[in-house]
Amino acid sequence: MSDFTRRNFLKTASLASAAVAVAGVGLYSGKSQAAEFKLKFANNMPISHSMNVRAREMAKAIREETDGAVQIQIFPSSQLGSDTDTLAQVRSGAVDMFALSPVILGTMVPSVQISAVGFAFKDYDQVWNAMDGDLGAHVRAEIAKTDTLFAFDKMWDNGFRVTTTIIFSIATPDDLKGMKLRVPPSPIIMSIFRAFEAAPTSINFSEVYSALQTRIVEGQENPLTLVSSAKLYEVQKYCSLTNHVWDGFWMLGNSASFNRLPKDLQAVVSKHINAAVVAQRDDLAKLQGTIRDTLKDKGLELVESAPEPFRQQLKNANYYADWHEKFGDDAWAILEQYSGKLA
Repeated sequence: MSDFTRRNFLKTASLASAAVAVAGVGLYSGKSQAAEFKLKFANNMPISHSMNVRAREMAKAIREETDGAVQIQIFPSSQLGSDTDTLAQVRSGAVDMFALSPVILGTMVPSVQISAVGFAFKDYDQVWNAMDGDLGAHVRAEIAKTDTLFAFDKMWDNGFRVTTTIIFSIATPDDLKGMKLRVPPSPIIMSIFRAFEAAPTSINFSEVYSALQTRIVEGQENPLTLVSSAKLYEVQKYCSLTNHVWDGFWMLGNSASFNRLPKDLQAVVSKHINAAVVAQRDDLAKLQGTIRDTLKDKGLELVESAPEPFRQQLKNANYYADWHEKFGDDAWAILEQYSGKLA
């Protein structure tokens, strides 16, 4: 495919929006036709997000290579419910595939949160070496222990999480003391901000904009792409580039559903899913500079935040020691192969 430019991004978003308006449900891979296997893929990203752009390409490629035997129906924007609701559906087999962050999946499989340890990764070289290497293999094995779920080899990118606020920017951990901050329903994210003595509150992402608008919370934390796509710049003034956690999405599958496919079709589906994920990573990498410029143009003040004071506060609060104990020595050793010594 040609470079993922802003023009292509907007054009695809418009076409995708039209598809949803006509169908009234998820985005289909192509013309409706009889298929031997129909698979539902759910995610919480907006229609215009690069995940859904690449997922549409993926679905088309799978349909074509299988001569229509496998069709993927895509449900973006949490159409099938909240993350926790959709996770229950993929476990039961009502949904076949689901892109889910480890910070949410950790409520079911605590060990998968290891990739979300605060300030573990400083850049994408560390991230992809870890998640395409031994750390990713470790997490996939942990997911497989559920018996109902498995994860495909490659992980979608979501970006490093940043902190947006309305009153002042975040330069040091002290700036977070007492601040009412929206965080996802994630034990490891909650524990980061509790270590900073903030007041983290769990709110579903679909309700974040209104919670910020009505000052139920003063700030929130998410990757830049979501700050932009959810238009949080309309209800926030500062964006502090804390980069406290790298976040991605495991492409989860229902094991029984996937095993109903013959082995050759499983291979085709896996091949195109992994290819779509890698392409989406490149998309986000190309968009990073553009997103920053867009947010500045929208009036959001971007502020650099040095990681050292935050990391030191986590050490002082025994954050790393506590999570080391929870994950165990073996898993922690795998993490530190890539992150370096954390505590």
